[in-house]
Amino acid sequence: MRNKNALIFGYNDYTREIEKNIKRKYKYIEIFKLDGEDENSFDLSDNWDNISSRFDMSQSVAFCVIENMAQNIFLTISLREAFKDLAIVALAQDEESADKLKLAGATKLLPSTQTTANVIYEILEKPIVTKVLHHILYEDGALKISEIKIENLEIFDKDYPSDIDWGKDYGILVLFIITKDGINEFIYSSKIKRHKIEKGDIFIVVGYRENIDKFRELMRNEKC
Repeated sequence: MRNKNALIFGYNDYTREIEKNIKRKYKYIEIFKLDGEDENSFDLSDNWDNISSRFDMSQSVAFCVIENMAQNIFLTISLREAFKDLAIVALAQDEESADKLKLAGATKLLPSTQTTANVIYEILEKPIVTKVLHHILYEDGALKISEIKIENLEIFDKDYPSDIDWGKDYGILVLFIITKDGINEFIYSSKIKRHKIEKGDIFIVVGYRENIDKFRELMRNEKC
């Protein structure tokens, strides 16, 4: 049975983006503010009676999106201790915090890289992309989304993104390219198709973790 409650803990820029992305997936969405004064508030104690009395936690997904990572990790630990089977999606700032959140009990991690978040926000209007990204970001699937900066141009035999078979050559899908000048476009837009790949460009990619890690290393390994 599909989870019907989305419980978002933390109130910031990511909160509204998440709410917008998942509003068609859940029957109820509730946002809880840290140290608020109404019923939709929470603290970092281990008492979740107020929330568990209002929601069926077996039919809920918790989104931990406090920007302070120490607090977000503590929140994740507290929720996991209270609800052993609860699906928990947690905001991670980097690999170190991602590892800690996994150990704390997070089911799925949400990257907080602002550039990636902005790109996701822009493409959420497209239904098919929304469906795919929802699976990647919020469900416990094998696919990951990542932001990779281009430092090594030597591996590209061709200059333009449209000339490269990303899936065949690297096992990834490039969604967006953000040029070193800050212009961001879909990989298949007319502008980016003829954009010459430059050092400093940023690729937003989807793929399996192993393939993404290999591609990231290739982008770093520039010969002197």
